[in-house]
Amino acid sequence: MSTAAWSPVSLAVVSAGVGHPRPTRLLADWVAEAVCRSLAADGARAEVEVLELHRLTADLARHSAQGCASLDLREAVAAVVAADGIVVATPVLTASPSEVFDSFLAALGDRVLSGVPVLLALNSGSCRQTPDLAQVVRRRLTDVHADPVPTVVVACPADWRATAHSDAARLRSCIDQAAAELAAAMRSHRQ
Repeated sequence: MSTAAWSPVSLAVVSAGVGHPRPTRLLADWVAEAVCRSLAADGARAEVEVLELHRLTADLARHSAQGCASLDLREAVAAVVAADGIVVATPVLTASPSEVFDSFLAALGDRVLSGVPVLLALNSGSCRQTPDLAQVVRRRLTDVHADPVPTVVVACPADWRATAHSDAARLRSCIDQAAAELAAAMRSHRQ
């Protein structure tokens, strides 16, 4: 199938950062740009929708406590479910993703992401614990039957310091690899 037959594609970018400034959102943007470049190299155009979960904190808490979803939450879920591919960026501290990320996965429900390719980007407080962190979050995605790509992007404090000095080669290389994997998975998923 030619790439012209499947473009444009939809990319949902879920950013679960909650602090100011939002390095998790910056990481999500970098990854989304790389995915769009990778898709464009094959002649596809991506329509990107960014969802900042911090804006849904109260809606997610209400959904968790009462089981009712606000219009904003329903629209966010619909955008993710309809996407051809998803970028998930979450801060990770003490071997767990942000609570807002876990609440959003719970709101998605079971199997709605069945087979949807997902690129996982972690903004970690420490580079020493990243393999365990990646496995914890990958497991959460596979629990909802999403299909994470092999490469997990992990940004740690050293990467942000390097970025401040325009020397983020390791992080950029990892982002490019994961983005190429997601673009390929999105093509396969649509065929």
